[in-house]
Amino acid sequence: MFKPFLKTLLLLMFWQTAQAQVVQDCADAIPICSNTPINGGTNGFGFDDFNGATSSGCLEQTTTGGIESNSAWYRFRTAEAGQLGFNIGHNSNEDWDFALYRASDCSNLGDPVRCNFFDNSEGTSFIGVGVDPTGDEDSVHYEDWVQVEAGEDYYLFINNFSNLNSGFSIQFTGDIWVDYPNNALDCSIVSNLLGPPIAACEGDIVVLDGTTSGAINYEWYSDTGIGYQLITGANGATYNVENSGQYRVVVNTPSESIVSDVHVGFNEVPVTGMLVDETFCYEAGLTFDLNEKNEEALDGMDADSFVVSYHSSQVDADIGVNPMEKQYVLTGGDETIYVRTTSLANPDCYDATQSFALNAVETPLLSFDAQAVICEAVGSLEIGETQPNPSYSYQWSTGEQTPSIMVSEAGEYTLIVTNQSNGTICEASRTVSVAISNVPVISSIDIEDMSVNNTVTINTETYGEYEFSMDGNDFQSSNVFEGVAPGVHTVSMRDPFGCGEVEEEIVVVGFLAIFSPNGDVLNETWQVEGLSTLNAPIVTIYDRYGKLIKQMTEFDSGWDGSFKGKPLPSTDYWFKLSYVDDDGNRTYAKYLQSHFSLRR
Repeated sequence: MFKPFLKTLLLLMFWQTAQAQVVQDCADAIPICSNTPINGGTNGFGFDDFNGATSSGCLEQTTTGGIESNSAWYRFRTAEAGQLGFNIGHNSNEDWDFALYRASDCSNLGDPVRCNFFDNSEGTSFIGVGVDPTGDEDSVHYEDWVQVEAGEDYYLFINNFSNLNSGFSIQFTGDIWVDYPNNALDCSIVSNLLGPPIAACEGDIVVLDGTTSGAINYEWYSDTGIGYQLITGANGATYNVENSGQYRVVVNTPSESIVSDVHVGFNEVPVTGMLVDETFCYEAGLTFDLNEKNEEALDGMDADSFVVSYHSSQVDADIGVNPMEKQYVLTGGDETIYVRTTSLANPDCYDATQSFALNAVETPLLSFDAQAVICEAVGSLEIGETQPNPSYSYQWSTGEQTPSIMVSEAGEYTLIVTNQSNGTICEASRTVSVAISNVPVISSIDIEDMSVNNTVTINTETYGEYEFSMDGNDFQSSNVFEGVAPGVHTVSMRDPFGCGEVEEEIVVVGFLAIFSPNGDVLNETWQVEGLSTLNAPIVTIYDRYGKLIKQMTEFDSGWDGSFKGKPLPSTDYWFKLSYVDDDGNRTYAKYLQSHFSLRR
């Protein structure tokens, strides 16, 4: 995310024809305060300021045999406390390093408090402390902010490692420039008559003031790349500068001639292009990529030289604070977005005259379900939006134009919801599938028994989606229960949409489907397993005509296939099982397979 420069002290970048002061040695470091120098490129390193050391912080010896290759030295003193950083701008095909020392003596620099030596294989245009002005939050060419106190002295060493150097610029940043925009640094360390180098924007008039007590006359000179030339007619104590260059004043007094030089650099002022208004549909949480408006704002200007930021007020755009997130979270409705286009070379050169409207028309958010069930016993159901937006229009596939409708038949019903604003139509639609659910009915129960753990299947002939439970346990979608112990159980069947629930008490016991009392020892008697789990059980056996053949309790050993001592013929027989329920009533067990076969 691009963060605008909170206070900028920058001059024209990469200007080769008019050379400013460049010093190679720490002892001659150029004092800087409210403005910073323009350099036409470093050339060599003079004396070895590190006295043969092999490293200083992150910096190590180069092919020159020392830490310096092509060096420039500057010094500054803090006048206030706060967060301070800087950007060193350069051509993207060049490799620059820096080290910042908290020191007041070149002979005792110590270790740097900030240092960066990464090569420029990424082709970036800035190194420094704080935040990369191009918006690269993960740049390896930037170190953490420096927290400074008033009265601290610093030396800044800038080194060109690539031997390709078209110059660099220095730009101070940080909160200290918001709190103390005019006196963050101590300018008393600059003794030059004309003061420190001056940064300006095209169209500005810079007034150089050489006023000296007792002066006899003044001579003004300019150097735009071919050496100092006398400026004809410029003989006053001040001179108005309109072009970049090196300027000199010679002040003659009765006792001496004073010569003072200063560099003045002018940067291009961007002109922001017209931006078209944006009107579109959006859903809650959607973002708008403000980067998509950069091309319109730049209008052909070099994207490597200017940066675009967006603001919620004209005041913020003018000052260059509180930029909006580029992935802007939309809130809906009409908004005016204010645009600031800023020179990366000198952020004091900017244009904040343009804005555009961002009209985000909300796409209706539908809150009703796409599935609905009409309970057979009720007969009708309301579907659709029960809490509608009065600004929206509603259209059903049935022709109705209300947010919700009553339906009594199964089928599919489609609702289209429309929000219209400023000629933009935003729609959302949803189809509701309506089914009719019958009251649940248990038609039969299958019990696979004759084991310790039995399987029970609940059957129904009614249509619908149902859930099943046994003995009050959690409901399940499957109608099959496995591992059921012998005894009395309660099974439940319900409609998941609340259309009804039924339950039945069943008895799980085991018996032989076929028995053969033929003297071979196998299956000689017929009996019911699991009677001991019931209260006072009685098993009554009949023939096909309903004649009572045998009555057994849990204590009987079984039926041997005879009646009054005489063997009965091979055929099917029926039985009933009764028991005393929890209320003390004798009850017949339901859903048992109540017949079996005798084979001889």
